[in-house]
Amino acid sequence: MPPVVLTSLKWLFLALLYLFIARAVRVIHLDLVGTRAPRPAAGSGKRRHRGTPRTILVREPDQPAKPFPLRAEVVIGREDSCQVVLQDTYCSQMHARLFAREGAWFVEDLGSTNGTYLNRMKVTGPSPIADGDEVRVGKTLIEVRR
Repeated sequence: MPPVVLTSLKWLFLALLYLFIARAVRVIHLDLVGTRAPRPAAGSGKRRHRGTPRTILVREPDQPAKPFPLRAEVVIGREDSCQVVLQDTYCSQMHARLFAREGAWFVEDLGSTNGTYLNRMKVTGPSPIADGDEVRVGKTLIEVRR
């Protein structure tokens, strides 16, 4: 083979190797930090239903879905003192809380190991929730309903 072809193949191989490494680092980073996509602008993206949420529907893996009423504050976790007690081993003892403030509902992570996700975005502080939103705690999915 001519030296030009060998050199070209060598550079192509190196480029593919670097691309593979960059993708692997990106996947690890997203797994550790979570996706932080910007919220859609008003009037675009997923449409939320109107009205104040009144219940949540908790779907644990291999368990039937259970509805829970929303009160002033709902703490979610594995500890017996939580209002919503989960059997999910990926959930912390006191994982997250849902609370009302000034007529709106919010979700907040309580320093959990695996994080709390609202509509597939990692919760980093109190985040507003509305009817139709999905909150993920460990492997458990919580649907906010009216």
